[in-house]
Amino acid sequence: MLRTRIIPALLLDDESLVKTRKFRDKSYIGDPCNTLRIFNELEVDEIAFLDITATSQSREPNYELLTDIATECFMPLSYGGGITSADQASRIYSIGFEKVILNSYAHQRPEVITDIATVYGSQAVVASIDVKRGLFGREGIRTHGGRKAQSAGVVEWAREMADRGAGEVLLTSIDREGTWQGLDIDLIRRVSAAIDIPVIAQGGVGTIDHMVEGVRQGGASSIAVGASVVYQKKDFGVLVNFPEPSVLEAAFSA
Repeated sequence: MLRTRIIPALLLDDESLVKTRKFRDKSYIGDPCNTLRIFNELEVDEIAFLDITATSQSREPNYELLTDIATECFMPLSYGGGITSADQASRIYSIGFEKVILNSYAHQRPEVITDIATVYGSQAVVASIDVKRGLFGREGIRTHGGRKAQSAGVVEWAREMADRGAGEVLLTSIDREGTWQGLDIDLIRRVSAAIDIPVIAQGGVGTIDHMVEGVRQGGASSIAVGASVVYQKKDFGVLVNFPEPSVLEAAFSA
């Protein structure tokens, strides 16, 4: 099995799968369970489901849908969106998900990371950090689907999440997300160098070379992919796909 995990990150909008570009311009992809059945056949190591509207709509995770997903899935699962307590995390674990991903609520109550990690272990908690560059290229953390700016610095927040018990950081460049232009290597490198827990890099992957760059140049431990595994090509139609394991092995071992 490939040591570097390549993780499809699938976006939920209500009960549909969508894809965004720079956290905007949602396009319909398909039914979550039908899409998952395809990934079951493609030798994927792990899948992340991110509900992009749960927090903005102030609602809990859709446990019924998550149960359907877990029933269909043959691989490890992680979920993020609308989680505000250890009790909610517990319910998600009991459904069959191995990890929960927390983003917006961690800024309101960072202790929630520790609450969950203390009971279920750091390996079961992922801290998600969404980063956007503003005027003059100044970067900042955004939450609530990219709409709310936070005052914490990116590197400092990553360190706090690690200190509070997160086992991984999902680091996303909003400006690169859905663009196929490649990862923000400088951002990944700075965060990876600052913390002792794995970084999952996301935002901009369009080719296998981009994945390799994220690991070798950025120092990421894993790569999350979106557009490149749900579309045939950039600006083409929907086609759920995943690189052959032998192709990934060759790329990362070259």
